[in-house]
Amino acid sequence: MSEQPSQPLLGQELLSAIVAYAEDKKAIDLVELDLRGVLGYTDWFLVCSGNTGRQAKAIHDGILEGLKHDHSTLPRRVEGSAQAGWILMDYLDVVVHIFTPETREFYRLEQLWGEAPARAVEASAGIAGEGPVPAAADSARVAEGE
Repeated sequence: MSEQPSQPLLGQELLSAIVAYAEDKKAIDLVELDLRGVLGYTDWFLVCSGNTGRQAKAIHDGILEGLKHDHSTLPRRVEGSAQAGWILMDYLDVVVHIFTPETREFYRLEQLWGEAPARAVEASAGIAGEGPVPAAADSARVAEGE
């Protein structure tokens, strides 16, 4: 009996799967930005960090392999590198930004998209925090361990 690959994920289900794969690789400071109604080319940004370039690459690899193996889903495009401190993975409905902490602080992507509803992802819960929080409050909320 052969296993059939599952259907590709879309929207919120895709976002949830990506969060789970990122958490499995110990991604830190995960923030979901809801861009529905703000952008025409994607519904969500997931912004996360790895402590080093090597960990950022492991997060990328975990998301890529997990979605490929479990959901037959590949990114439309991948840009950047762990050496540069920023990897972008475009899954159409979800665009993933994986940073090193220094690069994330420099670009301040969450503040750039401050008008979009944002939620900090609770550590090891695999689900978003309680309701939307202003993007500017995300860093403080995550840093305080909420």
